Amino acid sequence: MSQYVFKMPDLGEGTVEAEIVAWHTQPGAVVAEDQLIVEVMTDKAAVEVPAPVSGRVLSITGVPGDKVAVGSPLIVFETDAAGAGAAAGADVVVARVAPAPAPAAMSAAAPAPAAALRGGRIMASPANRRRAREAGIDLKSVAGSGPGGRILRNDLIAAPARPAAAVSGAQAVPVPTAAVPAAASTAAQTSEIKVIGVRRLIAERMSEAKRNIPHFAYVEEVDVTELDALRQHLNFSLQKGEHSLTYLPLVILALVRVLDSFPQCNVLYDAARGVLVRHRAVHVGVATQTPDGLKVPVVRNAQALDLWELAAQIRRVSERARSNKATREELMGSTITVTSLGKLGGIASTPVINAPEVAIVGLNKAVERPVVRQGAVVVRRIMNLSSSFDHRFVDGYDAAAMIQALKDLLEHPATIFIPKVKVQ
Repeated sequence: MSQYVFKMPDLGEGTVEAEIVAWHTQPGAVVAEDQLIVEVMTDKAAVEVPAPVSGRVLSITGVPGDKVAVGSPLIVFETDAAGAGAAAGADVVVARVAPAPAPAAMSAAAPAPAAALRGGRIMASPANRRRAREAGIDLKSVAGSGPGGRILRNDLIAAPARPAAAVSGAQAVPVPTAAVPAAASTAAQTSEIKVIGVRRLIAERMSEAKRNIPHFAYVEEVDVTELDALRQHLNFSLQKGEHSLTYLPLVILALVRVLDSFPQCNVLYDAARGVLVRHRAVHVGVATQTPDGLKVPVVRNAQALDLWELAAQIRRVSERARSNKATREELMGSTITVTSLGKLGGIASTPVINAPEVAIVGLNKAVERPVVRQGAVVVRRIMNLSSSFDHRFVDGYDAAAMIQALKDLLEHPATIFIPKVKVQ
């Protein structure tokens, strides 16, 4: 017998450490080569790391939420001499970016057979493993309805949960009976959930953005009646099965045109050097809600895309982010961000700037309401644009002028398709 020390692998260019999201083995367990042993996260990418050798686990480093430096010991195996020899020098292994489940119908609520295994491990994405831990579900008891028996989100919805005390990563702490009425004492309890992974990263970045950036918020209402008529006309001409247009690609296309006249808003601030980096190309970040939290995949070179290409790219990067397939490169490098809450858009919002950018534009809900036009009350479709700017580098006048120029394009949508727009 011999020992094999597996070190934290380098998971991408510039990575110096990775956060442990979940362990899938413990000291004393026997694992097979290529079996999933740990999930880690760097930046916004969750990564599944397989065992480099077969053997018994002697020790592991860290608990979920801890950060381990690249090249530091992560797990120690006891192996036979042959296995150790085959893995000699292989301190760094290729980790697999976790694939995500495809939508599927909810499984029937019947006794679940054992989950399908591949290479000795349960087939499930990191997001679904996290959901199972939080819900107290034993994945071994879940029947996967995905390809090859992979466990999908709807499989977890239909699965029974273990008692709360068995949930990994969260401790259920009963509230003392003296602190609550007797009738509620049996039901009242609290849970402690450690902030790790994407949620921790979001918390850190949002706090840093609000702490360091003096936000200037500007909200303007836009009459999108004509824009909506154009959108519906274009959707009517689509073939069956083709994706319909939303407001988002039309707004982004208009924003690209406007930035020709307001280049100071298509900028990244390099705080370390004290330099504003102005970009000719427009790389639009599309704020996307995912099961793991908010991600901002990037549509690159939006200025070179037509409406349909832009719509396709928005769908592509958003779906890759939601399914946890987006690469690190696809989640970095935006020069300005657009965010939309869709039907939950409300009247107005104050979006947080996606540093190191200096501007973000948010779409609120479009609703029909009475307005006065040429002395008469008429019903028009109105949508508010909520924007935030870094007031250190974008003056209030310029911010307001940019949004007014965007409003003008959206209210006269034919002008969106004119390459050069003269801004008054």
